[in-house]
Amino acid sequence: MSETALPDIEFRAITKKYGEVTAVHGVDLAVPKGAFVALLGPSGCGKTTCLRMIGGFEEPSTGQVMIRGRDMAGTPPFRRPVNMVFQQYALFPHFDVGDNIAYGLRQARPRIERAEIGRRVDEALAMVRLAGYQRRRVHELSGGQQQRVALARALVNRPAVLLLDEPLAALDKKLRTEMQLELQNLQRELGITFVLVTHDQEEALSMSDLVCVMNKGRIVQLGQPSAIYDDPADLFVADFVGKTNLLPGTVAQAGEDGAQIRLANGVALASRSRSRLHGGQAVSVSIRPEALRLGATEGPLLQGTIQNRIFLGSTAEYAVDVIGLGTVMVTADHNANEAGLRGPGDSVAIGFAPGAPLAFPAS
Repeated sequence: MSETALPDIEFRAITKKYGEVTAVHGVDLAVPKGAFVALLGPSGCGKTTCLRMIGGFEEPSTGQVMIRGRDMAGTPPFRRPVNMVFQQYALFPHFDVGDNIAYGLRQARPRIERAEIGRRVDEALAMVRLAGYQRRRVHELSGGQQQRVALARALVNRPAVLLLDEPLAALDKKLRTEMQLELQNLQRELGITFVLVTHDQEEALSMSDLVCVMNKGRIVQLGQPSAIYDDPADLFVADFVGKTNLLPGTVAQAGEDGAQIRLANGVALASRSRSRLHGGQAVSVSIRPEALRLGATEGPLLQGTIQNRIFLGSTAEYAVDVIGLGTVMVTADHNANEAGLRGPGDSVAIGFAPGAPLAFPAS
């Protein structure tokens, strides 16, 4: 296999144990060269342990971590072609911003000329929108600015792989969105493989080419963001990634790729399924709030009463009390003619977008 065809990162049957606790269970993963991959999952799912094993800060109990075709067993972090942006910044408090960013360049062998170091430091600061901050002390920066300095310090060495441990957690929403775009642009320009660890579903879906959803130390689904969102592999992924309604029901009639479902309130509907279902089986039907239609007049309908409305500008979110099902969340374009703005106490009919319901065996 040519070097260009090799995955930048490969996990081969990786298991990591801490005493009696198994943090990562037999994980196989191949990250293509130049990809932007998000490791997504709840706290304790093993995603940060995986990141640290790539960086060399943890060694696997069994299995191999490969970077560009080389087994990294016993290779210390500073000998690996990776850099990491830590959640806790890890900046040197006695250095100013410029010296923090230049530190890695000054350790490089053969030595880099001082003028070249200065040029690359300036370039890295411009990347993270901190031009002119070279002489600032670390304690003079906000948390968000410190995090951007940490990002610049990692990028300045142009690593083969950049590891990001919740790098935008300290930023306000506006700057966070801007930095998400900047990171995407940087990744495309530099051609560096990015591996992002996050528990923020929106961040993972909006930034990455591939999303790796983890739970209890295992990979439960790996795919493009749209596939993860629209076609979750199981009930955990459907519930964890984005918002969804989980409606209890029973299989009335099963087919090869779907089923007729009777919901707990008696409403019958057609549903897709990734699992082979059988008649009489208890299921949970996942349907995204934006795939429900307020004011629908045909097809299977749910009848309910609006309990709460959250106005979000271009959309509004409604909590609708449906007898026999409980609270159902609906996201509607408030400018749409069929919806408009409704208020608490209004009686509404809710319809389903074609193909939206997805049934899973009840847990």
